[in-house]
Amino acid sequence: MDASDSHDSTPSAKNNGRTSLLDSGEDFEVLDEDNIDDDLPPLEDAGGGKEKNTLESKKTSSDTDSDPPGQIDEWLDVLGNDQLKKKIIQAGKGRDGRPQKGQNVRIQLKTFLMDGTLVEEQSDLSFTLGDGDVIQALDLTVQLMEMEEKALIQTDAKYAYGARGSLEPEVPPNAKLSLEVELLEATDAPDLELLPPAEKIVLASHKRERGNAHYQRGDYAFAVNSYSIALQITESSSKVDISAEEENELMDVKVKCLNNMAASQLKLDHYDAALKSCVSALAHQPDNIKALFRMGKVLALQGEYTEAIQTLRKALKLEPSNKTIHAELSKLVKKHSEQRGAEQAMYKKMLGNPTSTSSSSTQKHQTKSSWGLSWKWLFGATAVAIGGVALSVVIAARN
Repeated sequence: MDASDSHDSTPSAKNNGRTSLLDSGEDFEVLDEDNIDDDLPPLEDAGGGKEKNTLESKKTSSDTDSDPPGQIDEWLDVLGNDQLKKKIIQAGKGRDGRPQKGQNVRIQLKTFLMDGTLVEEQSDLSFTLGDGDVIQALDLTVQLMEMEEKALIQTDAKYAYGARGSLEPEVPPNAKLSLEVELLEATDAPDLELLPPAEKIVLASHKRERGNAHYQRGDYAFAVNSYSIALQITESSSKVDISAEEENELMDVKVKCLNNMAASQLKLDHYDAALKSCVSALAHQPDNIKALFRMGKVLALQGEYTEAIQTLRKALKLEPSNKTIHAELSKLVKKHSEQRGAEQAMYKKMLGNPTSTSSSSTQKHQTKSSWGLSWKWLFGATAVAIGGVALSVVIAARN
């Protein structure tokens, strides 16, 4: 869609030291799809960026920290924490021309390290204001600019590329940045109901990719926001004709967003929300292995071991060779077995070890029975002996 995606999302997604969703122990690994749809994800389609800037890799500007020529304003502390500051270097056309959240804006952008090294230059960068399509420093400051205004922005790493930095543009970890920005245009966002299906698919995919970039950077709340925007686009009604193929493409984007959203919600420990996302994905694609896998994990974390095992077995049946599902299922079955053993031991303790009591009673009964048999045998033997003596006396008398 816009150039902003290749500018900001791709670099973050490929940063050094970053573990992809597939690489992490708790995400899906074996699935091999063209657009790895997401998490187990490999938060999919996170790649694709533009060619590295061929301008001098170390072009220095004359002291970015010093006031640039034409300064007409003092520094504005945007957030009140001295970590994001803005200074006007060329006045705009008045406050009435300030862009609003939700509008599409075009800017010219130069990005410098604080030592003056130019790391990126874009003459026509477009993005939706407030949607998280670009780094926070731009999202927060451009809405304070007037049309045709030029400004200098200094930002802490927190509002730029953070502790992970970026490969494209090449930004080191924890790097503060200086940005030169000119606001060129602000237009209303298109009416989704009138947007051609092909453009709607591109727009939703773009928002999803921004979510992937946020996820891989560890900004899970921002990732959820981007996926939510993408879902709104896929679910919007349409007043234009749409083909069955386009409907399927939109549905595919929607399911990928739901899967990735569940991954982000899991990272935030929002288990109920993650379960809801999985259920929604499976409502559209009942045999979606990633949704089944993640749903099994959510259920296990909620202590629903029986349902979790059933869900993972269904996923394994669909893809028997998947080692990740095998490992997760084995771990869960073992944990469930241990839990059941602990519960049985607890019940025995609560009931006073009924098994031992029953065994003792049975033993006593058997002992009593054996004594009864002994006395009966003795009595019978004595009677027979006495009867024999009496019979002998009678016979002798007769003789």
